[in-house]
Amino acid sequence: MMRSLFSAVSGLKAHQTRMDVVGNNIANVNTVAYKSQSMTFSEVFYQTTQTASGPNDNKGGTNPKQIGLGSSVGSIATAVSTEGASERTDNPYDLQISGDSFFIVSSAGNTYFTRAGNFKVDESGALVTSDGANVMGWQTDDDGNVVKDIVSKLYVTSSQFTYTAPARTTALTLSGNINASSTEAITTTMNFYDSLGNSYQATVTLDYVDSGSDTVKTYNINPVSISQNGSITNLSFDVSGQISFNAVTGASLESNSEIVLTLNNNGSGSTDVLLDTVGAENTYQISLDATGLTMYSDKTSVKSSMGITNDGLTTGAGKATGTMTSVGIDTSGCIVASYSNGDTVTIGQIAVATFANPEGLEKAGENLWAATLNSGLFDGIGTDVTAGDGKITSGVLEMSNVDLSSEFTTMITTQRGFQANSRIITVSDTMLEELINLKR
Repeated sequence: MMRSLFSAVSGLKAHQTRMDVVGNNIANVNTVAYKSQSMTFSEVFYQTTQTASGPNDNKGGTNPKQIGLGSSVGSIATAVSTEGASERTDNPYDLQISGDSFFIVSSAGNTYFTRAGNFKVDESGALVTSDGANVMGWQTDDDGNVVKDIVSKLYVTSSQFTYTAPARTTALTLSGNINASSTEAITTTMNFYDSLGNSYQATVTLDYVDSGSDTVKTYNINPVSISQNGSITNLSFDVSGQISFNAVTGASLESNSEIVLTLNNNGSGSTDVLLDTVGAENTYQISLDATGLTMYSDKTSVKSSMGITNDGLTTGAGKATGTMTSVGIDTSGCIVASYSNGDTVTIGQIAVATFANPEGLEKAGENLWAATLNSGLFDGIGTDVTAGDGKITSGVLEMSNVDLSSEFTTMITTQRGFQANSRIITVSDTMLEELINLKR
């Protein structure tokens, strides 16, 4: 039989494979983070009818005589390092990696890698791919620090992150302008919180007290009241416009939860307060420090601070129990939860993987890749996406990197190559037919 028939058959098979590659590329032109492939041809082998010979004194050298026996698939390469275009979705769980890293996912106990960041949250609050594979990353410790050890699946809306602890109010500060010529009372309200996050409102009234007149001032805080007792200080102004505090003797006001505030001659004082608002005793210390205050008649701010301390706790404004309101992912892959009380808490970080030879990864379907010996193996820990000058963008997806113009050009040349190999079979058949007809 003629060798050309078999060569043409091998050419048909090779071109059919190339058309399969082109068809798969075009079919995935809109697949998230799909990486296009390209195929090259290779010679099969040759039949040598004459070997090469070197020149001598009697005869020159001759080249080898070889007949090729067709073509085959040389390689099918994947453009892993070529990023696709970006598509904005505004979905906070749609993520795009800039750089050569891969998201780490786990499915059925196996670890895979993907560039497709179209994630979602399942019923348990875990971050998963569209096919249910768990997105892997690092958890945080009790102090909110990311612990970069062996990766595990990430939870973003589970019950353990639904709330943040309340904090009691440890300081109340008033500031404003007081007109020196005004004798009208000034009233303001402030919110504060107990250790269980319950909210209360304090109403503070500042009364102008002329020397020798009323010596009792009352501060109302629902549901308890605060009274001033002991050496009550009158407020007056000297000729230079300075505030002067003069201690005088006063009476006390009683309430269900008695608060006694004593001012000494320099205008400061403190007292312990026992509040029972939720069935448990909580001891506060309220102090008023008015030393060094200066007030000019119309334009200068006057600030009065009531400091509250509780057994060495850090001073703070206090807050109610926080309920999770939203979750966001920043450029480093940190998952940050926002709460109704203003808290923001890092609850985990998405880990990524990099490979010495990403083209050596093996496609596993469903936009997943598997590590091979030629790509380099995964160490189980991963890396921070910013370590390689990369970043993660939320609300954006990486699209396919298929170039349709290139694919159509390749499709045309593949079609013509297939036709040419088909013609070889036709011509070879005609030649065989002529050979058979010689017998007639």
